[in-house]
Amino acid sequence: MKDQDVSTGTSLQRGFAIIRALAASSGDGAKLTHIAQATGLAQPTAHRILRALVGESVVEQDERSKAYRLSVEFFALAARAGQRSNLRDICRPILLRLSAALGDTMFLLVRSGYDAMCLDRSEGPFPIRSFTGDVGGRVALGVGQGALVILAFLPEAEREEIIRFNLPRLLDLGLYDEVYLRTEIKRSLDLGYAASHGVGLLPGMAGIAVPVLDRQGRAVAALSVATLAERLNADRLPTVVQILKKEATNVGAQINPFDPVLRRPAQILGGLPIEAPK
Repeated sequence: MKDQDVSTGTSLQRGFAIIRALAASSGDGAKLTHIAQATGLAQPTAHRILRALVGESVVEQDERSKAYRLSVEFFALAARAGQRSNLRDICRPILLRLSAALGDTMFLLVRSGYDAMCLDRSEGPFPIRSFTGDVGGRVALGVGQGALVILAFLPEAEREEIIRFNLPRLLDLGLYDEVYLRTEIKRSLDLGYAASHGVGLLPGMAGIAVPVLDRQGRAVAALSVATLAERLNADRLPTVVQILKKEATNVGAQINPFDPVLRRPAQILGGLPIEAPK
């Protein structure tokens, strides 16, 4: 019985090694020789396990190229497994805790195409103005600290495409030009956060935002604090940044890549229960 248990455990380890190798391969998949080399398995062993995974509909093989890849069913299983919590559920207690601890208004922004959308907020005691307004409000990526830091921490090619698309929108609104936008993006990348202090589009207001990065290091959301300019002086700013970065790192580790809130925020938001700000 023990020998059978060892054999079963070994087979499972080899199966997961192949799944990981396929996950690391390109979109075109990988051929048997590459999979065997990547996993350190003999080709007959790799082939036998691949056939078993194909039989379970976890892996599929292209008839023409003979390359193997993870199947749609595999990703559907992963999506169903990750539906127990979404980004808003994860961040809601964090927003409440931070708004109480800092005494300021907290925002959770997510990317929605070329825009950033306010997915949630928790009110502080001071009246503030923001670009996105209430939950569901949206603004072009690059406008405001949250939308700016999301844009800054996207892959370069994607970021350039968004700048190309959004720049005419910003100019039409009389906001700012390309030089200013690129300067702010570089500053955010250098600092690891975006900040404003009492000047610009919302006089008297100040804000800080940090990116929430997924496991690939790309920004999918932002944690942002908005407050009165006099409350965010040079002494307090580093402390707030440190707190936000720590929380964003913890959130990033919990992100489900199949979270529908991240993939379709505008459609999903209407189905989420919206609690009164506290």
